[in-house]
Amino acid sequence: MSNPSALVINAARAFIEEESSAVHDIADQIDETFVRVADLVLRGTGKVVITGAGTSGFIARRAAHLFSVSGTPAFFLNPTDGLHGSMGVLEPDDILIAMSKGGGSSEVNELVDRSRTNGVTVVALTCAPESRLGTSADITVALREFPSADPGALIAMGSTLAHGSWLDALALVIMRARGFEWERVHYIHPGGAVGQLSTLPEQVAPLEIPTFESEPRS
Repeated sequence: MSNPSALVINAARAFIEEESSAVHDIADQIDETFVRVADLVLRGTGKVVITGAGTSGFIARRAAHLFSVSGTPAFFLNPTDGLHGSMGVLEPDDILIAMSKGGGSSEVNELVDRSRTNGVTVVALTCAPESRLGTSADITVALREFPSADPGALIAMGSTLAHGSWLDALALVIMRARGFEWERVHYIHPGGAVGQLSTLPEQVAPLEIPTFESEPRS
């Protein structure tokens, strides 16, 4: 007779393996579009704002925090709040990174459309490049779907972790390009275990991000 606990443990392990595969699959999708976005953010003169609804919204909030910690000031904008006046914070020269797996979130798309009209540059992170979001953005990052990492191919679990890893990588390469030092990280992160450190790591290795010419807006 099967051990009930073993069945549960194996089920949990199998799903974590699927999620890990979804994250690992992102590594093969890093291409010139990633470099274009890195160049845009590194050389941008406006604010960096990240948005998304539902689970993507939680990943967007996390990304904004990690961008700020690693030397690229950013903040999360709830798309629904944005449509109730908060989008007034967006100005020409700002960069809006919009996340939506299916590209059909109405509140995200409305925010994107109005932001672009106001001169904001939009980067879309989506699995549906032909969606309204994908076709509206200035730069569209098209990521493959990994259905087995999302239960029923409906509940966004592994996919959002994978998209979060893409943003983590973006934050890190820009940190390296800026030469953002651990002393600064330590200063802006005085709380918790990080704030208690007396010895900091060696500085991250420098990295040069090439410059791309801006493409005309459609």
